[in-house]
Amino acid sequence: MVDPLTSDPDGVRPEPPVEEHHHRDVRGGAARAAVFGVSDGLVSNVGLILGVAGADPAPAVVRVAGLAGLVAGAISMAAGEYNSMRVQAELFEREVTLERIEIRRNPHVETAELDQLYQSRGVAPAAARALAESVMADEELAVRTHAREELGIDPDELGSPTGAAVSSFAAFCAGAVIPLVPWFITSGVAATVASLVAALIAAVVIGVVIARFTERPAWRVAGRQLAFTAVPAALTYTIGSLVGVNV
Repeated sequence: MVDPLTSDPDGVRPEPPVEEHHHRDVRGGAARAAVFGVSDGLVSNVGLILGVAGADPAPAVVRVAGLAGLVAGAISMAAGEYNSMRVQAELFEREVTLERIEIRRNPHVETAELDQLYQSRGVAPAAARALAESVMADEELAVRTHAREELGIDPDELGSPTGAAVSSFAAFCAGAVIPLVPWFITSGVAATVASLVAALIAAVVIGVVIARFTERPAWRVAGRQLAFTAVPAALTYTIGSLVGVNV
């Protein structure tokens, strides 16, 4: 007996709906900048703060050093990220422009390239040729297709330099302020210990967040982040203690 709820009138069971799989956009630059920014802000500023604290100066000196490190580091990080993304986008735009020129100058050659590419992926020769000619009939589609297939570039997703810079700036500040906060509350050994503990806890949290984002083992990523934070802090504190200051 045919179940009318699971079959069509001919008695054929329909295929179950295919679950859509959505990918996160990780190519724009902002996500990468945020991850690097918060990590770099934490690591660099805890190293700076503990390095200065190890020299046993007045608490105000540590606060000024931490604030200077936060501001200078955030600006440097944002500027570097902006320039990097801008240059990358300009290089990609240049390659896309050259591809457009070639499509206009030698359409038959570009059509043959797509034809061979599709055949190399298992498309039958006649279908590959028809598909290549169909793509080449629309210049914008042809440019995007050649850019993706030959250059690995998506002209519509070159990234946002401004977005990456803003994300990097904010993330660096968020990471850099963590080890600095205790020095506005207390001073001396208590502030040094609190600064280090806060930085290590933040390092573990950042590692867990990165692990969830990248779907990697949390213990491994958190441990790596913890080491990247603890080792520089220990080194700079030791150096500061050995050098010392008279304030």
